[in-house]
Amino acid sequence: MKSNEPAPVAPRNKVTIHDIAEKLNITASTVSRALNDNPRISDVTKKAVLKAAKQLNYQPNNIAAALRNGKSYIIGIIIPTADRSFFASVVRGIEEIANKLNYKVIISQSYDNYDKEVQTVDALLSARVDGIIASIGKNTENFDHFKRPQEKGIPLVLFDRTTDDLEVSQVMIDDYLGAYKVVEHLIQQGCRRIAHFTSPKKVSIFKERLRGYLDALRDHEIPFDESLVIKSNLQLEDGRESMKQLLKLEQRPDAVFSASDYGAMGAMQVAKEQGLKVPQDIALAGFGNEPFTSFSDPALTTVDQFSLTMGRITAELFFENFKQSGDNKLVPQKTVLKPELIIRGSSLKGTGPKK
Repeated sequence: MKSNEPAPVAPRNKVTIHDIAEKLNITASTVSRALNDNPRISDVTKKAVLKAAKQLNYQPNNIAAALRNGKSYIIGIIIPTADRSFFASVVRGIEEIANKLNYKVIISQSYDNYDKEVQTVDALLSARVDGIIASIGKNTENFDHFKRPQEKGIPLVLFDRTTDDLEVSQVMIDDYLGAYKVVEHLIQQGCRRIAHFTSPKKVSIFKERLRGYLDALRDHEIPFDESLVIKSNLQLEDGRESMKQLLKLEQRPDAVFSASDYGAMGAMQVAKEQGLKVPQDIALAGFGNEPFTSFSDPALTTVDQFSLTMGRITAELFFENFKQSGDNKLVPQKTVLKPELIIRGSSLKGTGPKK
């Protein structure tokens, strides 16, 4: 080693309850009981242990505690992405309930990547979480990894993006009803060539929104035109490309219903760039009630999914399942929330009722 190079620093060992016990000249079991607020330990000893733990920067070993007690008081949450208002709000609702019961959460993002989702489930199980709450990624078609928590007797609850391939409790919005309401509203505004942006993936929410679109057309005796349904990942750029494709048709649509607000906003950008007036030339509607929808010009008609409420109900259902997890007769529950159509300027052609 060169003389001017610093000597390697030996890794510092993690502080344990034995270090605290040695510092205070008491037993490790007394330290453990004090840290767990055992009533058999005096307040003087508890204060001394907590003070020493802080001085030594003691960090409890949650995995070891989970092995001893059978509980880690940690819930794993898997969401596709944290940068969407919807998922952030759901997580907030879950945390509100969990924190009241002295539970903490670990939040992981799958980024709609199947392999990452599988790895996350395994990582959470290795961390000895008491249960998992998840929203399935768009690209997930094999659900075997979600069967592993069940096999270990660990509760699993799905929200929003769910599947009937798993016998687990689920919380979702009535995507079918929300889509039906949007299309019916557009029809009431005089629209007859209504396009739909959907996803090619097998995620239940998009299937249900497509079904609501189709049934609304059928019930109002409007012929279905396959060229008006465009599949994509429903991001902003996808909405732009889908709108460009629609505007090349010989007979353009007079309305677009996107299964996501992002797709609808992309469509609005292109419509304006092409000199079209919204909603006079083309009405637009999305789904999700993302915050930006109320600030666009015109503001975007959309569907509110009551994300905060969904989070709270999901957590309540999880803890109900957790209490019953030792019972082999546990019956999965499905909670379906009723959506609200929020009508704004992007769809109001003024030729029909507003609601």
